[in-house]
Amino acid sequence: SEDPSVTLFREYLRIDTVHPKPDYDAAIQFLEYVGTDLGLACQKVEVCQGHVVLILTWQGTNPHLRSILLNSHTDVVPVFEEHWTYPPFEAVKDSQGNIYARGTQDMKCVSIQYLEAIRRLKAEGKCFARTIHLTFVPDEEMGGHKGMEMFVQRPEFKALNVGFALDEGLASPSDTFSVFYGEKSPWWIKVKCVGSPGHGSRFISNTAAEKMHKVIASFLAFRESEKQRLKSDSSLTLGDVTSLNLTMLEGGVSFNVVPSEMAAGFDIRIPPTVDLKAFEEQVATWCRGAGDGVTYEFHQKCMDQHITSTEESDPWWKAFSGVCREMKLQLKLEIFPAATDSRYIRAVRHPAIGFSPMNCTPVLLHDHNEFLNEQVFLRGIDIYAHLLPALASVPPLPAEA
Repeated sequence: SEDPSVTLFREYLRIDTVHPKPDYDAAIQFLEYVGTDLGLACQKVEVCQGHVVLILTWQGTNPHLRSILLNSHTDVVPVFEEHWTYPPFEAVKDSQGNIYARGTQDMKCVSIQYLEAIRRLKAEGKCFARTIHLTFVPDEEMGGHKGMEMFVQRPEFKALNVGFALDEGLASPSDTFSVFYGEKSPWWIKVKCVGSPGHGSRFISNTAAEKMHKVIASFLAFRESEKQRLKSDSSLTLGDVTSLNLTMLEGGVSFNVVPSEMAAGFDIRIPPTVDLKAFEEQVATWCRGAGDGVTYEFHQKCMDQHITSTEESDPWWKAFSGVCREMKLQLKLEIFPAATDSRYIRAVRHPAIGFSPMNCTPVLLHDHNEFLNEQVFLRGIDIYAHLLPALASVPPLPAEA
């Protein structure tokens, strides 16, 4: 009695693509089989050893026009099984139709929704002017450095001739659907403090710990100010303010030894409204204020701040929003509060929208007991089955004439 699309979704969820050792081969083999069954052309691009991007293509009637790109990632984040009601890779469905598994929301649902929407459209005999490409990429949960970041520089990506891209969004607990037209720039900063060592029984001056205390105090004071700004202004969302968290502390060799060096790691997500050069100078000021021997280095530093137009004069947005109006989908436009592969797509000058059609659903990506209701999942297929014809039928643009 289960809908075949739900069955396929649950099969995909059972493929263990969790870090640190995701079974990419099994995922690619599964998706390639589904794509071949749908009559889609298949291409595999190994962007680096063990990291393959799968491309499935539904050729348009006018392949010279720019294409529609449907992107999703195959990897998922780790789980703490003791906190899960059901095993996180068995895709258990309860009596309410809630499917529990890592990846239900982030983002194996969207991968299957793309494919099942295409299955429906092909069964109806539909065809469109613009080509539709589906890309299934690795490594997104690790920053995309061995996935989309490398792929967009490859000739195989350029050959896709992308005009407009859809990628992941977030669930929405309300009736509205979240739509993301830009996202924050992720900065991962490691601050290192060097100071005087000595015996743990003495009041050593100019220690690394004292300097680190000042660094942390400056960073967390800024965190509190942004937190209060978000709290005091109801018009702001998490995507509108800079988030900052202390995520790592390193240092020390023994309880009775004052260390000569300490380090702290910070995860900072900066909205596109912030001047990045000015923000880095603020970071440098905090470090200088902690004393001599305080340095910082970037482990990730995204400087791209491109956003995608949501003006009705934009043909891509007009097509997307028009379908949503026809389907009476209430949209909430936001800056994505974290980071997705969309930032790499936008960085090479392609418009991209983050959209996962999941409303009335708690946001559980990376959380325990991640789940998606089967009816929400099935409605998402219906939404894509309306969006894809509109996007793939956008009339030729001036540059394509």
